[in-house]
Amino acid sequence: MDPTSATKTGQVFDWQVLRRLLTYVKPYRGTFIGLIVLTVATAVLGTVRPALIQRIVDVDITNNDWAGLNRSTLWLLGLLLVHTLVSYLQTYYGGWLGQYIVRDIRADLYRHLLSLKLSFFDRTPIGVLVTRNISDVETLADVFSEGLAAMVGDLLQIVFLMIFMFWTNWQLALISLSVIPPLLFSTYVFKEKVKGSFQEVRNAVAKLNSFVQEHLTGMNVVQIFNNEEREYRKFEAINQEHTKANIKSVLYYSIYFPVAEVLGAIGVGLLVWYAAQGQVAGVISKGELIAFIMYNALFFRPIRQIADRFNTLQLGLVSTERLLKLLDNEDLIATSGTQPVPQLQGEVEFDKVWFAYNEPEWVLKNISFHVQPGQTVAFVGATGAGKTSIINLLSRFYDIQQGHIRVDGQDLREYDLSQLRRQIGVVLQDVFLFAGSIRDNITLGNKEIKDAKIWEAAALVGAERFIGRLPGGLDYPVMERGATLSVGQRQLISFVRALVYEPRVIVLDEATSSVDSETEEMIQHAIDKLMEGRTSLVIAHRLSTIQKADRIIVLDRGEIKETGTHDELLRLGGYYAQLYRMQYASSEQLAANKE
Repeated sequence: MDPTSATKTGQVFDWQVLRRLLTYVKPYRGTFIGLIVLTVATAVLGTVRPALIQRIVDVDITNNDWAGLNRSTLWLLGLLLVHTLVSYLQTYYGGWLGQYIVRDIRADLYRHLLSLKLSFFDRTPIGVLVTRNISDVETLADVFSEGLAAMVGDLLQIVFLMIFMFWTNWQLALISLSVIPPLLFSTYVFKEKVKGSFQEVRNAVAKLNSFVQEHLTGMNVVQIFNNEEREYRKFEAINQEHTKANIKSVLYYSIYFPVAEVLGAIGVGLLVWYAAQGQVAGVISKGELIAFIMYNALFFRPIRQIADRFNTLQLGLVSTERLLKLLDNEDLIATSGTQPVPQLQGEVEFDKVWFAYNEPEWVLKNISFHVQPGQTVAFVGATGAGKTSIINLLSRFYDIQQGHIRVDGQDLREYDLSQLRRQIGVVLQDVFLFAGSIRDNITLGNKEIKDAKIWEAAALVGAERFIGRLPGGLDYPVMERGATLSVGQRQLISFVRALVYEPRVIVLDEATSSVDSETEEMIQHAIDKLMEGRTSLVIAHRLSTIQKADRIIVLDRGEIKETGTHDELLRLGGYYAQLYRMQYASSEQLAANKE
Protein backbone atom coordinates (compact mmCIF):
# COMPACT_ATOMS: atom_id res chain seq x y z
CA MET A 1 0.00 0.00 0.00
CA ASP A 2 1.36 3.39 -0.97
CA PRO A 3 1.65 5.65 2.09
CA THR A 4 0.10 8.50 0.17
CA SER A 5 -2.63 6.42 -1.47
CA ALA A 6 -5.41 8.14 0.45
CA THR A 7 -4.17 11.48 -0.83
CA LYS A 8 -3.78 10.33 -4.40
CA THR A 9 -7.33 8.99 -4.56
CA GLY A 10 -8.74 12.13 -2.99
CA GLN A 11 -10.10 10.30 0.05
CA VAL A 12 -10.54 12.25 3.26
CA PHE A 13 -8.82 9.36 4.92
CA ASP A 14 -8.75 5.61 4.56
CA TRP A 15 -11.50 4.10 6.71
CA GLN A 16 -9.94 0.65 6.43
CA VAL A 17 -6.74 1.99 8.02
CA LEU A 18 -8.78 3.68 10.76
CA ARG A 19 -10.64 0.44 11.49
CA ARG A 20 -7.36 -1.49 11.79
CA LEU A 21 -5.97 1.19 14.07
CA LEU A 22 -9.05 0.95 16.29
CA THR A 23 -8.43 -2.78 16.76
CA TYR A 24 -5.64 -1.74 19.13
CA VAL A 25 -8.30 -0.03 21.29
CA LYS A 26 -10.03 -3.36 22.14
CA PRO A 27 -7.88 -4.17 25.22
CA TYR A 28 -8.77 -0.71 26.57
CA ARG A 29 -12.45 -0.71 25.61
CA GLY A 30 -13.58 0.56 29.02
CA THR A 31 -11.18 3.50 28.95
CA PHE A 32 -12.18 4.33 25.38
CA ILE A 33 -15.91 4.35 26.25
CA GLY A 34 -15.16 6.49 29.29
CA LEU A 35 -13.21 8.87 27.07
CA ILE A 36 -16.21 9.22 24.76
CA VAL A 37 -18.45 10.01 27.75
CA LEU A 38 -15.96 12.60 29.00
CA THR A 39 -15.78 14.14 25.52
CA VAL A 40 -19.57 14.51 25.35
CA ALA A 41 -19.64 15.91 28.91
CA THR A 42 -16.96 18.47 28.04
CA ALA A 43 -18.91 19.60 24.99
CA VAL A 44 -22.15 19.98 26.99
CA LEU A 45 -20.56 21.76 29.96
CA GLY A 46 -18.76 24.18 27.65
CA THR A 47 -22.06 25.32 26.11
CA VAL A 48 -24.07 25.63 29.34
CA ARG A 49 -21.92 28.43 30.80
CA PRO A 50 -23.10 31.24 28.43
CA ALA A 51 -26.75 30.28 29.08
CA LEU A 52 -26.15 30.53 32.83
CA ILE A 53 -24.47 33.92 32.49
CA GLN A 54 -27.42 35.12 30.36
CA ARG A 55 -29.79 34.17 33.18
CA ILE A 56 -27.61 35.96 35.75
CA VAL A 57 -27.72 39.18 33.69
CA ASP A 58 -31.34 39.07 32.55
CA VAL A 59 -32.93 37.70 35.74
CA ASP A 60 -30.80 38.10 38.83
CA ILE A 61 -29.11 41.43 38.05
CA THR A 62 -32.07 43.02 36.25
CA ASN A 63 -34.43 42.15 39.16
CA ASN A 64 -31.83 43.09 41.83
CA ASP A 65 -32.14 39.53 43.20
CA TRP A 66 -28.92 39.30 45.22
CA ALA A 67 -29.81 35.97 46.76
CA GLY A 68 -30.49 34.58 43.29
CA LEU A 69 -27.26 36.14 42.05
CA ASN A 70 -25.33 34.39 44.81
CA ARG A 71 -26.99 31.07 44.00
CA SER A 72 -26.30 31.48 40.27
CA THR A 73 -22.70 32.45 40.98
CA LEU A 74 -22.24 29.33 43.08
CA TRP A 75 -23.76 27.27 40.26
CA LEU A 76 -21.37 28.94 37.84
CA LEU A 77 -18.36 28.20 40.07
CA GLY A 78 -19.50 24.60 40.48
CA LEU A 79 -19.94 24.31 36.71
CA LEU A 80 -16.43 25.65 36.16
CA LEU A 81 -14.96 23.20 38.68
CA VAL A 82 -16.78 20.25 37.13
CA HIS A 83 -15.76 21.40 33.64
CA THR A 84 -12.14 21.69 34.79
CA LEU A 85 -12.20 18.21 36.32
CA VAL A 86 -13.84 16.66 33.25
CA SER A 87 -11.36 18.42 30.93
CA TYR A 88 -8.49 17.13 33.06
CA LEU A 89 -9.79 13.56 32.95
CA GLN A 90 -10.42 13.79 29.20
CA THR A 91 -6.91 15.12 28.50
CA TYR A 92 -5.22 12.63 30.85
CA TYR A 93 -7.05 9.52 29.66
CA GLY A 94 -6.78 10.59 26.02
CA GLY A 95 -3.00 10.79 26.44
CA TRP A 96 -2.93 7.59 28.55
CA LEU A 97 -4.85 5.66 25.91
CA GLY A 98 -2.61 7.00 23.14
CA GLN A 99 0.59 6.03 24.95
CA TYR A 100 -0.57 2.49 25.72
CA ILE A 101 -1.69 1.96 22.15
CA VAL A 102 1.66 3.29 20.94
CA ARG A 103 3.39 0.85 23.30
CA ASP A 104 1.40 -2.08 21.89
CA ILE A 105 1.93 -1.10 18.26
CA ARG A 106 5.67 -0.55 18.79
CA ALA A 107 5.95 -3.94 20.50
CA ASP A 108 4.08 -5.65 17.66
CA LEU A 109 6.21 -3.87 15.09
CA TYR A 110 9.50 -4.79 16.77
CA ARG A 111 8.40 -8.40 17.25
CA HIS A 112 7.53 -8.48 13.55
CA LEU A 113 10.92 -7.02 12.59
CA LEU A 114 12.60 -9.79 14.58
CA SER A 115 10.74 -12.36 12.49
CA LEU A 116 11.73 -10.96 9.08
CA LYS A 117 14.34 -12.56 6.87
CA LEU A 118 17.80 -11.05 6.57
CA SER A 119 17.05 -10.36 2.90
CA PHE A 120 14.49 -7.77 4.04
CA PHE A 121 17.16 -5.88 5.99
CA ASP A 122 19.57 -6.22 3.06
CA ARG A 123 17.30 -4.03 0.92
CA THR A 124 15.72 -1.73 3.55
CA PRO A 125 17.63 1.26 4.97
CA ILE A 126 17.96 1.00 8.76
CA GLY A 127 17.14 4.70 9.15
CA VAL A 128 13.74 4.13 7.53
CA LEU A 129 12.98 1.32 9.99
CA VAL A 130 14.07 3.54 12.90
CA THR A 131 11.68 6.25 11.64
CA ARG A 132 8.84 3.75 11.40
CA ASN A 133 9.46 2.29 14.86
CA ILE A 134 10.03 5.61 16.66
CA SER A 135 8.69 8.71 14.88
CA ASP A 136 5.78 7.19 12.97
CA VAL A 137 4.58 5.21 15.98
CA GLU A 138 4.86 8.29 18.22
CA THR A 139 2.64 10.21 15.80
CA LEU A 140 -0.15 7.73 16.58
CA ALA A 141 -0.32 8.96 20.18
CA ASP A 142 -1.53 12.32 18.86
CA VAL A 143 -4.32 10.56 16.94
CA PHE A 144 -5.99 9.69 20.25
CA SER A 145 -4.93 12.61 22.45
CA GLU A 146 -5.11 15.50 19.95
CA GLY A 147 -6.71 14.04 16.82
CA LEU A 148 -9.68 11.69 16.97
CA ALA A 149 -11.02 12.39 20.47
CA ALA A 150 -10.36 16.14 20.31
CA MET A 151 -11.96 16.43 16.85
CA VAL A 152 -15.06 14.54 18.00
CA GLY A 153 -15.21 16.83 21.03
CA ASP A 154 -14.95 19.93 18.81
CA LEU A 155 -17.70 18.67 16.51
CA LEU A 156 -19.99 17.89 19.45
CA GLN A 157 -19.35 21.31 20.94
CA ILE A 158 -20.26 22.95 17.61
CA VAL A 159 -23.50 20.93 17.45
CA PHE A 160 -24.51 21.77 21.04
CA LEU A 161 -23.62 25.43 20.54
CA MET A 162 -25.80 25.65 17.44
CA ILE A 163 -28.71 24.08 19.35
CA PHE A 164 -28.33 26.55 22.23
CA MET A 165 -27.89 29.51 19.88
CA PHE A 166 -30.99 28.80 17.76
CA TRP A 167 -33.01 27.94 20.85
CA THR A 168 -32.03 31.26 22.46
CA ASN A 169 -32.45 33.60 19.44
CA TRP A 170 -32.48 32.32 15.88
CA GLN A 171 -31.88 35.78 14.36
CA LEU A 172 -28.70 36.33 16.38
CA ALA A 173 -27.66 32.75 15.56
CA LEU A 174 -27.92 33.44 11.83
CA ILE A 175 -25.96 36.69 12.18
CA SER A 176 -23.24 34.91 14.17
CA LEU A 177 -23.00 32.13 11.59
CA SER A 178 -22.95 34.43 8.56
CA VAL A 179 -19.13 34.26 8.33
CA ILE A 180 -19.09 30.47 8.45
CA PRO A 181 -18.95 29.89 4.64
CA PRO A 182 -15.70 31.88 4.07
CA LEU A 183 -14.24 30.36 7.27
CA LEU A 184 -15.06 26.82 6.10
CA PHE A 185 -13.54 27.56 2.70
CA SER A 186 -10.29 28.92 4.22
CA THR A 187 -10.23 25.94 6.62
CA TYR A 188 -10.52 23.49 3.71
CA VAL A 189 -7.70 25.20 1.77
CA PHE A 190 -5.54 25.24 4.90
CA LYS A 191 -6.22 21.55 5.57
CA GLU A 192 -5.22 20.52 2.05
CA LYS A 193 -2.05 22.60 2.03
CA VAL A 194 -0.87 21.49 5.45
CA LYS A 195 -1.65 17.85 4.64
CA GLY A 196 0.79 17.94 1.71
CA SER A 197 3.48 19.70 3.75
CA PHE A 198 3.14 17.18 6.60
CA GLN A 199 3.71 14.30 4.19
CA GLU A 200 6.80 16.07 2.85
CA VAL A 201 8.02 16.47 6.43
CA ARG A 202 7.59 12.74 7.16
CA ASN A 203 9.49 11.77 4.00
CA ALA A 204 12.25 14.27 4.82
CA VAL A 205 12.53 12.90 8.37
CA ALA A 206 12.97 9.36 7.02
CA LYS A 207 15.73 10.53 4.64
CA LEU A 208 17.44 12.47 7.42
CA ASN A 209 17.35 9.51 9.82
CA SER A 210 18.70 7.14 7.16
CA PHE A 211 21.57 9.48 6.23
CA VAL A 212 22.60 10.25 9.83
CA GLN A 213 22.41 6.62 10.98
CA GLU A 214 24.40 5.33 8.02
CA HIS A 215 27.13 7.96 8.19
CA LEU A 216 27.57 7.84 11.97
CA THR A 217 27.99 4.07 11.67
CA GLY A 218 30.54 4.53 8.86
CA MET A 219 32.29 7.57 10.37
CA ASN A 220 35.68 5.87 10.23
CA VAL A 221 35.37 5.52 6.44
CA VAL A 222 34.35 9.17 6.11
CA GLN A 223 37.39 10.33 8.08
CA ILE A 224 39.86 7.87 6.54
CA PHE A 225 39.11 9.24 3.07
CA ASN A 226 39.01 12.85 4.27
CA ASN A 227 35.42 13.10 3.05
CA GLU A 228 33.99 15.21 5.87
CA GLU A 229 33.30 18.31 3.77
CA ARG A 230 31.51 16.42 0.99
CA GLU A 231 29.41 14.43 3.44
CA TYR A 232 28.56 17.66 5.27
CA ARG A 233 27.33 19.20 2.02
CA LYS A 234 25.14 16.13 1.41
CA PHE A 235 23.74 16.44 4.92
CA GLU A 236 23.12 20.15 4.40
CA ALA A 237 21.06 19.43 1.29
CA ILE A 238 18.89 16.83 3.08
CA ASN A 239 18.58 19.06 6.14
CA GLN A 240 17.55 21.99 3.93
CA GLU A 241 14.87 19.82 2.34
CA HIS A 242 13.57 19.00 5.82
CA THR A 243 13.62 22.69 6.80
CA LYS A 244 11.75 23.77 3.65
CA ALA A 245 9.04 21.18 4.31
CA ASN A 246 8.57 22.49 7.87
CA ILE A 247 8.61 26.14 6.78
CA LYS A 248 5.81 25.37 4.31
CA SER A 249 3.58 24.24 7.15
CA VAL A 250 4.63 27.29 9.23
CA LEU A 251 3.64 29.54 6.32
CA TYR A 252 0.19 27.96 6.02
CA TYR A 253 -0.40 28.27 9.78
CA SER A 254 0.74 31.92 9.75
CA ILE A 255 -1.81 32.70 7.00
CA TYR A 256 -4.75 30.66 8.23
CA PHE A 257 -4.97 31.67 11.89
CA PRO A 258 -4.96 35.45 11.26
CA VAL A 259 -7.61 34.96 8.57
CA ALA A 260 -9.72 32.91 11.01
CA GLU A 261 -9.26 35.57 13.71
CA VAL A 262 -10.36 38.35 11.33
CA LEU A 263 -13.43 36.39 10.25
CA GLY A 264 -14.28 35.70 13.89
CA ALA A 265 -13.92 39.39 14.70
CA ILE A 266 -16.19 40.28 11.78
CA GLY A 267 -18.77 37.86 13.14
CA VAL A 268 -18.62 39.51 16.58
CA GLY A 269 -18.88 42.95 14.99
CA LEU A 270 -21.99 42.02 13.01
CA LEU A 271 -23.48 40.44 16.13
CA VAL A 272 -22.92 43.56 18.26
CA TRP A 273 -24.24 45.82 15.49
CA TYR A 274 -27.44 43.83 15.08
CA ALA A 275 -27.94 43.17 18.83
CA ALA A 276 -27.46 46.87 19.67
CA GLN A 277 -30.32 47.76 17.35
CA GLY A 278 -32.44 45.01 18.87
CA GLN A 279 -31.72 46.20 22.38
CA VAL A 280 -32.70 49.76 21.47
CA ALA A 281 -35.91 48.35 20.08
CA GLY A 282 -36.37 46.28 23.24
CA VAL A 283 -36.39 42.87 21.51
CA ILE A 284 -32.91 41.71 22.55
CA SER A 285 -31.70 41.67 26.13
CA LYS A 286 -28.27 42.46 27.48
CA GLY A 287 -27.94 38.86 28.64
CA GLU A 288 -28.60 37.56 25.14
CA LEU A 289 -25.92 39.84 23.69
CA ILE A 290 -23.33 38.76 26.30
CA ALA A 291 -24.30 35.09 25.85
CA PHE A 292 -23.97 35.30 22.07
CA ILE A 293 -20.56 36.98 22.29
CA MET A 294 -19.49 34.01 24.42
CA TYR A 295 -21.21 31.56 22.04
CA ASN A 296 -19.39 33.20 19.17
CA ALA A 297 -15.98 32.76 20.85
CA LEU A 298 -16.76 29.16 21.79
CA PHE A 299 -18.07 28.41 18.29
CA PHE A 300 -15.16 29.77 16.25
CA ARG A 301 -12.39 28.28 18.39
CA PRO A 302 -13.19 24.61 17.54
CA ILE A 303 -13.70 25.52 13.88
CA ARG A 304 -10.22 27.08 13.78
CA GLN A 305 -8.78 24.06 15.57
CA ILE A 306 -10.67 21.38 13.67
CA ALA A 307 -8.45 21.76 10.57
CA ASP A 308 -5.39 21.23 12.74
CA ARG A 309 -7.06 18.27 14.46
CA PHE A 310 -7.98 16.82 11.10
CA ASN A 311 -4.40 17.09 9.86
CA THR A 312 -3.15 15.47 13.07
CA LEU A 313 -5.58 12.62 12.48
CA GLN A 314 -4.67 12.35 8.81
CA LEU A 315 -0.93 12.47 9.56
CA GLY A 316 -1.46 9.70 12.11
CA LEU A 317 -3.31 7.63 9.53
CA VAL A 318 -0.54 8.16 6.98
CA SER A 319 1.92 6.89 9.60
CA THR A 320 -0.46 4.01 10.33
CA GLU A 321 -0.52 3.08 6.63
CA ARG A 322 3.27 2.89 6.62
CA LEU A 323 3.31 0.81 9.79
CA LEU A 324 0.62 -1.53 8.50
CA LYS A 325 2.55 -1.95 5.28
CA LEU A 326 5.54 -3.03 7.36
CA LEU A 327 3.42 -5.27 9.60
CA ASP A 328 1.83 -6.86 6.52
CA ASN A 329 5.24 -7.67 5.04
CA GLU A 330 5.26 -11.45 4.66
CA ASP A 331 8.98 -11.81 4.00
CA LEU A 332 9.15 -13.81 7.22
CA ILE A 333 11.71 -16.31 8.38
CA ALA A 334 10.38 -19.65 7.23
CA THR A 335 9.56 -21.45 10.48
CA SER A 336 7.33 -24.12 8.98
CA GLY A 337 9.42 -26.90 10.53
CA THR A 338 7.97 -28.35 13.72
CA GLN A 339 10.15 -31.39 14.31
CA PRO A 340 12.08 -31.14 17.60
CA VAL A 341 15.85 -31.11 17.24
CA PRO A 342 17.52 -33.76 19.38
CA GLN A 343 21.17 -33.62 20.35
CA LEU A 344 22.75 -33.32 16.91
CA GLN A 345 25.45 -35.71 15.78
CA GLY A 346 26.69 -33.11 13.31
CA GLU A 347 26.24 -34.81 9.92
CA VAL A 348 25.77 -32.13 7.22
CA GLU A 349 24.83 -32.74 3.61
CA PHE A 350 24.24 -30.34 0.71
CA ASP A 351 22.48 -32.15 -2.15
CA LYS A 352 22.36 -30.35 -5.53
CA VAL A 353 21.73 -26.98 -3.89
CA TRP A 354 20.91 -23.92 -6.03
CA PHE A 355 20.56 -20.55 -4.35
CA ALA A 356 20.15 -16.91 -5.42
CA TYR A 357 19.49 -13.77 -3.40
CA ASN A 358 17.75 -12.41 -6.50
CA GLU A 359 16.79 -14.95 -9.13
CA PRO A 360 18.14 -15.78 -11.67
CA GLU A 361 21.49 -14.44 -10.40
CA TRP A 362 22.64 -17.75 -8.93
CA VAL A 363 25.15 -17.48 -6.09
CA LEU A 364 25.42 -21.26 -5.61
CA LYS A 365 25.04 -23.69 -8.51
CA ASN A 366 24.45 -27.40 -8.00
CA ILE A 367 26.48 -27.58 -4.75
CA SER A 368 26.84 -31.06 -3.24
CA PHE A 369 29.07 -32.22 -0.38
CA HIS A 370 28.79 -34.47 2.69
CA VAL A 371 30.35 -33.81 6.10
CA GLN A 372 30.55 -36.64 8.60
CA PRO A 373 30.04 -35.95 12.33
CA GLY A 374 33.19 -34.51 13.88
CA GLN A 375 34.83 -33.67 10.56
CA THR A 376 36.32 -30.29 9.66
CA VAL A 377 35.58 -28.99 6.19
CA ALA A 378 37.12 -25.78 4.91
CA PHE A 379 35.89 -23.57 2.08
CA VAL A 380 38.22 -21.40 0.04
CA GLY A 381 37.76 -19.21 -2.99
CA ALA A 382 37.78 -15.66 -4.20
CA THR A 383 35.43 -13.03 -2.83
CA GLY A 384 31.94 -13.71 -4.17
CA ALA A 385 32.61 -17.41 -4.72
CA GLY A 386 29.69 -18.33 -2.40
CA LYS A 387 31.50 -19.33 0.80
CA THR A 388 29.50 -17.15 3.18
CA SER A 389 26.25 -18.08 1.44
CA ILE A 390 26.82 -21.72 2.39
CA ILE A 391 26.99 -20.96 6.12
CA ASN A 392 24.00 -18.60 5.86
CA LEU A 393 22.00 -21.43 4.36
CA LEU A 394 23.09 -23.87 7.05
CA SER A 395 21.71 -21.56 9.76
CA ARG A 396 18.68 -21.01 7.49
CA PHE A 397 19.05 -17.24 7.31
CA TYR A 398 17.93 -17.73 3.71
CA ASP A 399 16.06 -20.54 1.99
CA ILE A 400 17.31 -22.37 -1.09
CA GLN A 401 15.45 -22.47 -4.40
CA GLN A 402 16.44 -26.00 -5.43
CA GLY A 403 17.98 -29.07 -3.81
CA HIS A 404 18.17 -30.22 -0.20
CA ILE A 405 20.20 -29.41 2.89
CA ARG A 406 20.17 -32.18 5.48
CA VAL A 407 21.42 -32.27 9.05
CA ASP A 408 21.67 -35.74 10.58
CA GLY A 409 19.80 -37.05 7.53
CA GLN A 410 16.80 -34.76 8.08
CA ASP A 411 15.84 -31.93 5.71
CA LEU A 412 16.70 -28.61 7.33
CA ARG A 413 13.24 -27.19 6.65
CA GLU A 414 11.56 -29.86 8.79
CA TYR A 415 13.40 -28.88 11.98
CA ASP A 416 12.14 -26.35 14.50
CA LEU A 417 14.24 -23.34 13.56
CA SER A 418 14.99 -21.96 17.03
CA GLN A 419 16.05 -25.40 18.34
CA LEU A 420 18.25 -25.92 15.28
CA ARG A 421 20.07 -22.62 15.68
CA ARG A 422 20.80 -23.31 19.34
CA GLN A 423 23.07 -26.17 18.24
CA ILE A 424 24.92 -24.25 15.52
CA GLY A 425 27.62 -21.86 16.74
CA VAL A 426 28.61 -19.09 14.33
CA VAL A 427 31.65 -16.81 14.59
CA LEU A 428 31.52 -14.11 11.94
CA GLN A 429 34.28 -11.97 10.49
CA ASP A 430 32.49 -8.72 11.35
CA VAL A 431 31.86 -9.08 15.08
CA PHE A 432 28.89 -7.06 16.33
CA LEU A 433 28.83 -6.10 19.99
CA PHE A 434 25.94 -4.33 21.68
CA ALA A 435 26.13 -1.49 24.18
CA GLY A 436 26.22 -3.22 27.56
CA SER A 437 28.58 -5.29 29.68
CA ILE A 438 30.99 -8.01 28.52
CA ARG A 439 28.70 -10.50 30.25
CA ASP A 440 25.62 -9.27 28.39
CA ASN A 441 27.42 -9.54 25.05
CA ILE A 442 28.46 -13.12 25.76
CA THR A 443 25.19 -14.44 27.21
CA LEU A 444 22.91 -12.18 25.13
CA GLY A 445 20.65 -11.94 28.17
CA ASN A 446 20.42 -15.69 28.79
CA LYS A 447 20.25 -15.97 32.60
CA GLU A 448 20.92 -19.73 32.46
CA ILE A 449 24.54 -19.08 31.48
CA LYS A 450 26.48 -18.57 34.71
CA ASP A 451 29.77 -16.72 35.20
CA ALA A 452 31.66 -19.97 35.82
CA LYS A 453 30.72 -21.18 32.35
CA ILE A 454 31.79 -17.85 30.81
CA TRP A 455 35.21 -17.97 32.49
CA GLU A 456 35.66 -21.60 31.40
CA ALA A 457 34.98 -20.69 27.77
CA ALA A 458 37.16 -17.57 28.07
CA ALA A 459 40.05 -19.64 29.36
CA LEU A 460 39.69 -22.04 26.44
CA VAL A 461 40.10 -19.32 23.81
CA GLY A 462 42.62 -17.25 25.75
CA ALA A 463 40.25 -14.38 26.52
CA GLU A 464 40.40 -14.88 30.27
CA ARG A 465 43.53 -12.74 30.69
CA PHE A 466 42.34 -9.64 28.84
CA ILE A 467 38.82 -9.77 30.33
CA GLY A 468 40.32 -10.05 33.81
CA ARG A 469 42.45 -6.95 33.21
CA LEU A 470 39.45 -4.81 32.21
CA PRO A 471 37.97 -2.58 34.94
CA GLY A 472 35.06 -4.57 36.32
CA GLY A 473 35.91 -7.74 34.40
CA LEU A 474 32.68 -9.19 33.02
CA ASP A 475 30.89 -6.00 34.10
CA TYR A 476 33.12 -3.81 31.90
CA PRO A 477 30.82 -1.53 29.84
CA VAL A 478 31.14 -2.17 26.12
CA MET A 479 30.38 0.87 23.98
CA GLU A 480 28.21 0.65 20.88
CA ARG A 481 29.66 -1.83 18.36
CA GLY A 482 32.52 -2.53 20.80
CA ALA A 483 34.32 0.72 19.96
CA THR A 484 36.48 0.62 23.13
CA LEU A 485 37.84 -2.88 22.37
CA SER A 486 40.43 -3.94 19.81
CA VAL A 487 39.52 -6.06 16.80
CA GLY A 488 41.24 -9.07 18.36
CA GLN A 489 39.42 -8.61 21.68
CA ARG A 490 36.06 -8.37 19.93
CA GLN A 491 36.89 -11.53 18.00
CA LEU A 492 37.80 -13.39 21.20
CA ILE A 493 34.52 -12.33 22.81
CA SER A 494 32.64 -13.71 19.80
CA PHE A 495 34.42 -17.05 20.35
CA VAL A 496 33.37 -17.09 23.99
CA ARG A 497 29.82 -16.19 22.95
CA ALA A 498 29.70 -19.19 20.60
CA LEU A 499 31.27 -21.57 23.12
CA VAL A 500 28.95 -20.93 26.07
CA TYR A 501 25.99 -22.22 24.07
CA GLU A 502 27.79 -25.58 23.58
CA PRO A 503 27.03 -25.97 19.86
CA ARG A 504 27.30 -29.31 18.04
CA VAL A 505 28.20 -27.64 14.75
CA ILE A 506 30.74 -24.80 14.56
CA VAL A 507 30.88 -22.32 11.69
CA LEU A 508 33.90 -20.02 11.47
CA ASP A 509 33.55 -17.27 8.86
CA GLU A 510 36.96 -15.62 8.40
CA ALA A 511 37.33 -15.96 12.17
CA THR A 512 41.03 -15.06 12.21
CA SER A 513 41.22 -12.70 9.25
CA SER A 514 41.10 -9.52 11.34
CA VAL A 515 43.64 -10.32 14.05
CA ASP A 516 47.40 -10.06 14.29
CA SER A 517 49.70 -13.06 14.02
CA GLU A 518 50.15 -13.45 17.78
CA THR A 519 46.41 -13.36 18.45
CA GLU A 520 45.81 -15.63 15.46
CA GLU A 521 48.16 -18.22 16.91
CA MET A 522 46.34 -18.10 20.23
CA ILE A 523 42.92 -18.35 18.56
CA GLN A 524 44.08 -21.15 16.28
CA HIS A 525 45.12 -23.16 19.32
CA ALA A 526 41.67 -22.55 20.86
CA ILE A 527 39.96 -23.48 17.56
CA ASP A 528 41.74 -26.82 17.56
CA LYS A 529 40.30 -27.56 21.01
CA LEU A 530 36.92 -26.16 20.05
CA MET A 531 36.66 -28.44 17.02
CA GLU A 532 37.35 -31.63 18.90
CA GLY A 533 34.23 -33.79 18.70
CA ARG A 534 32.30 -31.17 16.73
CA THR A 535 31.48 -30.81 13.06
CA SER A 536 33.24 -27.69 11.82
CA LEU A 537 32.78 -25.60 8.68
CA VAL A 538 35.61 -23.13 8.25
CA ILE A 539 36.02 -20.22 5.85
CA ALA A 540 39.41 -18.53 5.73
CA HIS A 541 41.49 -16.46 3.35
CA ARG A 542 44.65 -17.47 5.22
CA LEU A 543 45.26 -20.98 3.95
CA SER A 544 47.61 -21.68 6.86
CA THR A 545 44.58 -21.84 9.17
CA ILE A 546 42.87 -24.68 7.29
CA GLN A 547 45.72 -27.01 6.37
CA LYS A 548 44.61 -29.49 9.05
CA ALA A 549 41.06 -29.69 7.69
CA ASP A 550 39.76 -33.17 6.83
CA ARG A 551 38.59 -31.80 3.49
CA ILE A 552 38.97 -28.53 1.61
CA ILE A 553 36.33 -27.44 -0.91
CA VAL A 554 37.42 -24.91 -3.51
CA LEU A 555 34.63 -22.66 -4.79
CA ASP A 556 34.66 -20.40 -7.83
CA ARG A 557 31.66 -18.36 -8.97
CA GLY A 558 29.24 -20.50 -7.01
CA GLU A 559 30.53 -23.87 -8.21
CA ILE A 560 32.75 -26.52 -6.63
CA LYS A 561 35.96 -26.67 -8.64
CA GLU A 562 38.18 -28.88 -6.44
CA THR A 563 37.89 -30.95 -3.30
CA GLY A 564 40.42 -32.85 -1.23
CA THR A 565 42.94 -32.51 1.59
CA HIS A 566 45.61 -29.82 1.62
CA ASP A 567 48.29 -32.21 0.29
CA GLU A 568 45.96 -33.70 -2.35
CA LEU A 569 45.05 -30.27 -3.70
CA LEU A 570 48.70 -29.17 -3.83
CA ARG A 571 49.55 -32.28 -5.84
CA LEU A 572 46.61 -31.59 -8.13
CA GLY A 573 48.28 -28.31 -9.10
CA GLY A 574 45.01 -26.51 -9.76
CA TYR A 575 43.27 -23.43 -8.37
CA TYR A 576 44.10 -24.18 -4.70
CA ALA A 577 47.78 -24.83 -5.44
CA GLN A 578 48.00 -21.54 -7.33
CA LEU A 579 46.30 -19.69 -4.48
CA TYR A 580 48.60 -21.31 -1.93
CA ARG A 581 51.75 -20.39 -3.89
CA MET A 582 50.56 -16.77 -4.16
CA GLN A 583 50.00 -16.52 -0.41
CA TYR A 584 53.28 -18.29 0.38
CA ALA A 585 55.18 -15.92 -1.89
CA SER A 586 53.46 -12.94 -0.29
CA SER A 587 54.40 -14.18 3.19
CA GLU A 588 58.05 -14.65 2.16
CA GLN A 589 58.13 -11.17 0.61
CA LEU A 590 56.64 -9.68 3.78
CA ALA A 591 59.22 -11.48 5.95
CA ALA A 592 62.05 -10.28 3.69
CA ASN A 593 60.81 -6.68 3.93
CA LYS A 594 60.75 -6.90 7.72
CA GLU A 595 64.35 -8.10 7.73
